[in-house]
Amino acid sequence: MFLLIGNLHAKPISNEEAVSFAETKGKELLDVFQEDDLKKRYETLDKMVMEYVDIEHISRFVIGKYWRVMTPEQKQKYEKVFTRYGLALYKTLPLEYAKDIKYEIMSTNSDDKYTNVLANVKFMLNKELQEVTVSFRLHKVNDKIKIVDVKVAESSLLLSYRGKFYEMIAQSDGEIDWFLEDFADMTVSIEQNLLQKANDQQKSLEIDDKTR
Repeated sequence: MFLLIGNLHAKPISNEEAVSFAETKGKELLDVFQEDDLKKRYETLDKMVMEYVDIEHISRFVIGKYWRVMTPEQKQKYEKVFTRYGLALYKTLPLEYAKDIKYEIMSTNSDDKYTNVLANVKFMLNKELQEVTVSFRLHKVNDKIKIVDVKVAESSLLLSYRGKFYEMIAQSDGEIDWFLEDFADMTVSIEQNLLQKANDQQKSLEIDDKTR
């Protein structure tokens, strides 16, 4: 479900390494979610995304067959915008629920390219316990473990976004330059909304401080 495009330097990792990575980084991630200051939380999460997620692999996978027809200039522009898009996109998720998350590593399995870590995730939503299975696909790039996909229940995020990107390109009549313009505009819109959200939170905190 996650194949088709791979980094030439990528290689699988052992089950032991995968479990250690998932447990260590999972705990680190949950600790970050406890940070109430939105700016500090996002700064730390941005660093984690850049260090532990293989954005290059993901960006090329979701654009799929269109990567081969892009010019070098289009590829460069696309990858720069995609990095900004990835860093903005996760901030739109309802991370306030993450404070209640608990997870347990269930199993691992490997093929000749990737190692999958299956986890059982529990969290409270509307005062009810929710439970979902999450699979992380990992590989090594230059001896660093990176996440290349996340599968929630039976849905691969990579395949989901590939479908979205293909639809965007189709709406642009297959013109890559038009797609890149729309993609950049969409990314800027997300970034602006996030900035407004952060500013609103800061103002709310300042008002609370004054009324105490």
